[in-house]
Amino acid sequence: MSHPAPSSAGARLRQQLAAPGMLIAPGAYDGIGARLIEQAGFGACYMTGAGTSAARGFPDFGLLTMSEMVENAAVMARAAQIPLIADADTGYGNELNVTRTVREYEARGVAAIHIEDQVAPKRCGHLDGKEVISREEFVSKIRAAVEARRTPDFVLIARTDARAMLGLDEAIWRAQAALDAGADVAFVEATQSAEEAALVPRRVKGACLLNVVPGGRTPVHDLRAAEDMGYKLAILPGLMLKAAIEAGDAALAEVKATLVAPSTSASVAQTFRRFGADEWDALRTRFNAGAAMEAPKKAA
Repeated sequence: MSHPAPSSAGARLRQQLAAPGMLIAPGAYDGIGARLIEQAGFGACYMTGAGTSAARGFPDFGLLTMSEMVENAAVMARAAQIPLIADADTGYGNELNVTRTVREYEARGVAAIHIEDQVAPKRCGHLDGKEVISREEFVSKIRAAVEARRTPDFVLIARTDARAMLGLDEAIWRAQAALDAGADVAFVEATQSAEEAALVPRRVKGACLLNVVPGGRTPVHDLRAAEDMGYKLAILPGLMLKAAIEAGDAALAEVKATLVAPSTSASVAQTFRRFGADEWDALRTRFNAGAAMEAPKKAA
C-alpha cells in the first residue's frame, strides 16, 4: 500500500534523513543553482551563506542581515521542489532574534536551517580568527529555536565552531548538548583531520552533518567515505559557486582573446524550458493571456 508524500519541505527532508544512507545536498546561492541541483537528481539543496554573500559583493564575514539571507532563501525554495537547507549564521542576535529568524525562514518554505555558536560578526568556518559564545548561551539559543518552530517538521541543525579555539572534545560536547536541547542534526564545523571527522558521528548520539569544503580544514572529499563514517547529511557549500566562477572566468577570457561570442549547445527556448517555460506557456494558452480586449459593442 502506497503512502502519500509528505506535504511540507521539512517533512520531505525528514523522510530522506530517516532513510538508510547519507543525504547529499550540493550548495548553491541562487534560483538557477537550486534548479540545476534538482534537475541533476539530488534530493536536497543547500543555500550557502558564503555564496549568498559573494553574490552581493561581500566576503563571508557576517556582513549580510537576516532579511537579506531570508530573501535569498525564499527565492531558492521557490525555484525548486526539493527541500532547501539554509545557512542562518548565528541567528542574528540573542534568543529573541533567533526566534524571529526561525519563523522567517520557516514561513518562506525552507526545510531546515543551521544556527552556530560564533560571536557576531561571524566568519567562514574554515578561516582563522573565529570566536565562540559560551556553552550556556549556545544551548539557550538552540532551545529558543526549537520553541520558535510553527511545525515540528522544520529541521533545526546546530552548528558549533568550537573545534578551532577550544578543541574537539568541547565541540562534541556542544553538539551533543544541542541535540539534547531539541536540535535535529549536529554540525561540528572544521574538524582538522579525517580521524577527527570520523570521531564525530561515533561520539555524538544523533544525526550528524559533514561540511565538505575542498581547500578547507576538513580533508574529507570522498562522500562514500563520509557515509561510511556514519554521517547522515553532507553539504557541499561551494560547489555551484566554484563552478560558476571558473566557468565565468573561462568564458570571459575566451571573449577577451577572440572577440567572438562563445557558442552554446542549447537554444534560448531550451534554456527557458529548464525554468518552467512550458508551464507558463500552457497558462498563457489556457487563459488567452495578453489577448487584445474585445472591441466595445455598438450601442443598440
